[in-house]
Amino acid sequence: MRGRKKLAILFILLISIFVSGCQENKQSFNEGHEGNSSNIDEYKPEYGGEIVLPVTNINSLNPLIVNNRSYYYFSKLIFESLFEYDENFQIVNQLVENYSFKDNNTLNIKLKDNVYWHDGEKLTAYDVAFTINTIKYSDDDSTYKRLWRSYVGNFNGDNINNIMKALVIDELTMDIVFGFEFSHKLEVLTFPIIPRHIFVDSIENGRSYERALVAEDYIPIGTGPFKFVSYEKYKNIQLEANENYREGRPYIDTIIGMILDDKELALISFETGQTDLAFSVGVDWEKFAQNKQVNIIEYISQSYEFLGFNFSNEVFSKYGQGLRRAIAYGINRQEIIENVYLGHATQIDVPIHPNSWLLSDEANIYGYNTDMARKELENMGWNDIDGDGYYEDEEGNEVVLSLTTNSFNNLRLKVAEIIVDNLKDIGIQVIKDYESKLPDNLSEEVTENQWIELNEKLKEGKFDIVLLGWNLSPVPELSFAFHSSQIKSNTNFIRYSNEKMDKALLDAYTALNLENKFKAYKNVQEIFLEELPYVSLFFKNEALLLNSKIKGDIDPTFYDLYRNIEKWYIPKDLQEEKVDNN
Repeated sequence: MRGRKKLAILFILLISIFVSGCQENKQSFNEGHEGNSSNIDEYKPEYGGEIVLPVTNINSLNPLIVNNRSYYYFSKLIFESLFEYDENFQIVNQLVENYSFKDNNTLNIKLKDNVYWHDGEKLTAYDVAFTINTIKYSDDDSTYKRLWRSYVGNFNGDNINNIMKALVIDELTMDIVFGFEFSHKLEVLTFPIIPRHIFVDSIENGRSYERALVAEDYIPIGTGPFKFVSYEKYKNIQLEANENYREGRPYIDTIIGMILDDKELALISFETGQTDLAFSVGVDWEKFAQNKQVNIIEYISQSYEFLGFNFSNEVFSKYGQGLRRAIAYGINRQEIIENVYLGHATQIDVPIHPNSWLLSDEANIYGYNTDMARKELENMGWNDIDGDGYYEDEEGNEVVLSLTTNSFNNLRLKVAEIIVDNLKDIGIQVIKDYESKLPDNLSEEVTENQWIELNEKLKEGKFDIVLLGWNLSPVPELSFAFHSSQIKSNTNFIRYSNEKMDKALLDAYTALNLENKFKAYKNVQEIFLEELPYVSLFFKNEALLLNSKIKGDIDPTFYDLYRNIEKWYIPKDLQEEKVDNN
């Protein structure tokens, strides 16, 4: 869980400084060609052209150590992995020709025979083994160590270096031996492969790994559809099409990564025509809807919003599922999605991404139904004895619950206000344990301080209901939130403990094939819907904003915004002439 820091927007004057020397002939969206996003079928793929992409806050070009989200996406143009996710989060081969499990923990891999590094050397199994060893040599808080730990979860995360070892059989064949059984073995192998021959002089050792983990002066050499050309610090990264790419040369000639301070400045740069693409900021991208020069491609993000309940409080231990079901039925999530998120969210009843192949067909059962909500309360013996519109419990005691959240997040504040009103409508009295008005001096520091205070409340168990969110990975390893062993670590801050859930999570974690994995996750979802440790609200949607000159198979996901970029193209009549600087 992370605080959401607001980043200051620089003055528009600074834009000219950041874009200087990158694209002298770019036009703003108030000028230039008249694109038409609804008429792309009239075009056929053609080679040529240039795309300018935003890259924010970059401190290194090394894909193994950089923590920057925008460069993570950008680096996928250069580097490739053994495996990758498809649109439903299923694993597909990328550098692997075929694979099989010799036993539960030994994966045999044969690499594709037509993969070459951008410097002309052939990809071998030694490169894969070197990459694995380099990541294991890196600090425990390094990018892919942390990613491995999130996939391994809380059952075997104590010594992450035991996760795997690589045994090379020949140049294209190897075994990867895992140190313990878990169901996400292929998902772990989605890290970028780097070239051994660049970093190893004669003997592979710690000095080789240190060279591969440097931040400064790193020259990215990969096997992907685009090759590194140049890097001007704080200004831009230039890539060119890989003519020898095994899947066919990309249509686009040149990719420029324009380096900008933050997402807000990146959006301004897009609006002024300095970049050809932007990531959505907030939820209000409708202002671009009538602009023929902008295509909006919406996708479901990894941001999952929910209500969590404090199971150490008597009201939730005593009344159990009935009260939580009443709350689930009583919240009008579509009203929240339409009025707060302007329609840009996807309702869900479980913490499984709506596109995931692991999502059960029975995963959405709690629609907005005030009659069902009241019925659940009355089945517990609750009644509105004094006629004030709120239920009393079966002993005639007043029931008052508190709702807390980080309300200096404006969207969460608005959601909390609707939830309080919704629960009032079904007879549940809720007091606001949060600031219901944004302060005039709202700053990043003020926002962060509130977030720290909220985390202290969660740690000390001083809450009834909390409105929060998780950024979930493509692998729904949910033990961190719902396994009883994680109460002490405070990731299970709701203090939920259920033996059936503990077993179901372990079964999902240790499933040895896809069929058993699907069954195990279906069982997790069934228990979740019965128990309702959280009331799920929705996954937020995000959008990719593109200059409409860009055509092709554009299909972003939250883990790969530039999916299929080698198939994107710019029609000849929309390709801008390059400025002759000679």
